[in-house]
Amino acid sequence: MKITIGRVDKADFPEFSLENIDVKIDSGAYTSSIHCSNIEEIIHENNSFIRFKLLDPDHEFYNNKEFTTKKYASKLVKSSNGITEKRFLIETEIVIFNTTIPIHLTLSERKDMKFPLLLGRKFLNKKFVIDTAKKNLSYKLKNKA
Repeated sequence: MKITIGRVDKADFPEFSLENIDVKIDSGAYTSSIHCSNIEEIIHENNSFIRFKLLDPDHEFYNNKEFTTKKYASKLVKSSNGITEKRFLIETEIVIFNTTIPIHLTLSERKDMKFPLLLGRKFLNKKFVIDTAKKNLSYKLKNKA
């Protein structure tokens, strides 16, 4: 049975020590995306990894912590304004509706966007049904527990 999710919610990302991050449910986006700054790919002695900071200094949950991972890929993503750009894709875990679920996120400079995180169709598919009249259903459930 699919879980009903509203148009916006809050989620946790344990690997990054982030809780109650605002997420926008975006059925128009294929891939889920998180706002990052200082994204760079580093190749050192035939090993490659990416380094990034989540969010930006203006965000209330910004912690100036630098993350690195060797588990990543790059992909071409067409944004809503029609521009195609290369983005890095990482795998992590999201906690939503009191359940930990693996998720792929593209790293994107989303500074001008209202929501630091978009949940796209690839993540939502077969798990959720969207009710645009509702919001924060997972967050309300978390606070009941």
